[in-house]
Amino acid sequence: MTMTLLLDLDDTLLNTNLEKFIPAYFQALAKDLAPHIAPELMFRALLSGTALMNESEDFSQTLEEVFANDFYPQLNVPMGELNDAIENFYDNIFPTLSGLTTQNPKARPFVDWAFSKGYRIAIATDPLLPRKATYHRLRWAGFDPQQFELVTTYEHFHFSKTHSSYYAEVLGRLGWPDGPALMVGNDMERDIVPAKRLGLATFHIDEAPASKSGPEADFHGDLQDLRSLLESTDPSKFEPSYKSLDSILSILSSTPAVLRGLSRKVDSSLWSLPSDSGEWTFTELICHLRDTEREIHQIQIKLLKENSEPFIPRPDTGIWANQRNYLQEDGEAALREYITARRETLNLIKSFDPADWSRKARHAIFGPTAFLEVIGFIADHDRLHVQQAWRILQPGK
Repeated sequence: MTMTLLLDLDDTLLNTNLEKFIPAYFQALAKDLAPHIAPELMFRALLSGTALMNESEDFSQTLEEVFANDFYPQLNVPMGELNDAIENFYDNIFPTLSGLTTQNPKARPFVDWAFSKGYRIAIATDPLLPRKATYHRLRWAGFDPQQFELVTTYEHFHFSKTHSSYYAEVLGRLGWPDGPALMVGNDMERDIVPAKRLGLATFHIDEAPASKSGPEADFHGDLQDLRSLLESTDPSKFEPSYKSLDSILSILSSTPAVLRGLSRKVDSSLWSLPSDSGEWTFTELICHLRDTEREIHQIQIKLLKENSEPFIPRPDTGIWANQRNYLQEDGEAALREYITARRETLNLIKSFDPADWSRKARHAIFGPTAFLEVIGFIADHDRLHVQQAWRILQPGK
């Protein structure tokens, strides 16, 4: 199966001293917008909005939305009023910061080699900056941003790298690829530990100063060492495992964000367009997820909560699309309803005590089981239908 690589950017592909770069970036932005906003007010708003993006676990809001909802009220400026000035900054001022970075001479040869092997590559950089800023930084590193299948930026991502849900969202946006996957980065706290909590294999770039190497990473070295590792190691060593509690909860949190992100690329007329393969339309799939969430998953969780060794039914939901005439529904409204239902599901799950995760049950399909495994089935169901949604929306891939 195809290897999927998630590559960090700063101090992995691009040499960046973030302790110098971020203050210089904020100072340049404050200075450029000084005719509109007092610099000290701009600094406070930037720091506050960035902190909220780091903390956010709201899968119904992109990080851009989280930032804007805090940033503009602090400035007492209507949202959109500074758009032209901000666009000018990223077009003309931000590029002047390139001198604070240097190219990693090992990056381009490694990426070219990885593409030659047919690997799928996502740029898994912390999505706290706009697309224009991240694309500039990729060009500084010597790359064309368009050559990568996915580049994470704040316009379309819902979690920062503080959260393992970020890594689940990345994989979801890639269609939850089967097969080996590896996260590569230099920051132990943001690249390695959260990725491992999801269940990914990790490679720590330990020649950069962001964090010291530690026992958490599966492998470590520089990009040349990484190539040697990939050339000499059985790909099965990089197979992810999504069975832990952290992994399951991360997937459940990421799925609404993934579907929201995928749907934003879709013209409303395409929601009900039949696929070439005869699969459900995107609207039918979203309606299925919504109703399954309400009528299957939440009922299963309540049975587990209220009974000792309950029987967990699993009705045939495949017939609902025709029975309930999903094609006539408003897919965007169904997605909003699904997001609300998933939030309710997660609240139910989080009400359980730690001891409850081992509570026994009997599943209609899988037989003797436990609460953790039942919730894992929900995460598996999520991944299956995100794969389906990705195929529907990207025919030919």
